[in-house]
Amino acid sequence: MAAPGGVWVLIPARNEADRVAATVRAARAVPGVDGVVVVDDGSRDGTAEEAGAAGARVLRLLRPRGKGGALEAGLELLEGHAPRAVLLLDADLGAGAGRAGALLEHLGPQGADMAVGALPSRPGKGGLGLVRRLAAWGIRLLAGWRLAAPLSGQRAIRWPALARLRPLEPGFGVEVGLALAAARHGLRVVEVELDLEHRSTGRDLAGFLHRGRQGWAVLRALARAGVGLRRRNP
Repeated sequence: MAAPGGVWVLIPARNEADRVAATVRAARAVPGVDGVVVVDDGSRDGTAEEAGAAGARVLRLLRPRGKGGALEAGLELLEGHAPRAVLLLDADLGAGAGRAGALLEHLGPQGADMAVGALPSRPGKGGLGLVRRLAAWGIRLLAGWRLAAPLSGQRAIRWPALARLRPLEPGFGVEVGLALAAARHGLRVVEVELDLEHRSTGRDLAGFLHRGRQGWAVLRALARAGVGLRRRNP
C-alpha cells in the first residue's frame, strides 16, 4: 500500500461555523496532507470565515449547489494540483476528523481506488436508518455490492480514479453515485471502520425534512443509474 503523500482534503460545508474550524485543524494535521479546501455552499453563518481562520483554502459559492455540486466545484479547484489522492470529509466531524487519515493507508496500486469510512452505530442517536437501507438496497440491486456505509461522507479516493467517477451526482445522492460509478468502471472499493462521530440528524421536523430530501436524492441517483444500465444492456 502506498504511503500518504500528495493529498488534499476536500470538505463541503453549509452552516457549520461551530465545527468546521476544528475539522479543518484536525485534517491539516494528517501526515502527508498538502492542504485543505472548504467549499462553503451558500452558508448564512460564519462558516467561510471560521474555515479560513483555521488554515483552509475557502471556495465560497454564493448560491447553494448541494453536496455533490459543492464537491464538484472543489475538485475543479484541485485540478491544477493533481494530487495523488483526495480525502473527502464532512464538515461536522470536529477534532476527531484526523482519524479519517487512516483511509489513505488503504489506497495504492496494490490496494483500493476508494476507501470508505464506516462509522460506528450510536444507539439512541440519529434517525431510523431508512435512507441508509434504501441506498444499500439500491447499490446491491444495481451493482451487486453489499455496503455497510453507503452514505458515508468520509472517503479517500485516488486522483486517477476520480476522473472516472465524475461528474459527481448532485446533492445528497453523491455517495450513492460514487459507489455505482465505481462498480460500473470496475474500481476497487473497501470499507474501513473509523472511530468518528458527526452531528446526528434529529428526530424533529427539521430532521425528517432533511431525511426526506436525502431520500429523494438517493432515489434519483438510483433511477439514473438504472436507466443508464438499461441503455448499455438493451
